[in-house]
Amino acid sequence: MIMFAMLLVLAMAGAVVAYVAFPHRGQEVPGAPWLGQAMFTARRRLPDLDEDEQQLLHR
Repeated sequence: MIMFAMLLVLAMAGAVVAYVAFPHRGQEVPGAPWLGQAMFTARRRLPDLDEDEQQLLHR
């Protein structure tokens, strides 16, 4: 069970690194353009914080 949890954590960390390195900057993921498109689409579906919510986080 611990090994499964560690593999899941590593996969999630890899996805975050791939998103920050490529689609977040407007580039395609080399070798897997479908992955970058899927990440970009998922990001557009998430809600954004408005100015009031951002100020609450920075207090």
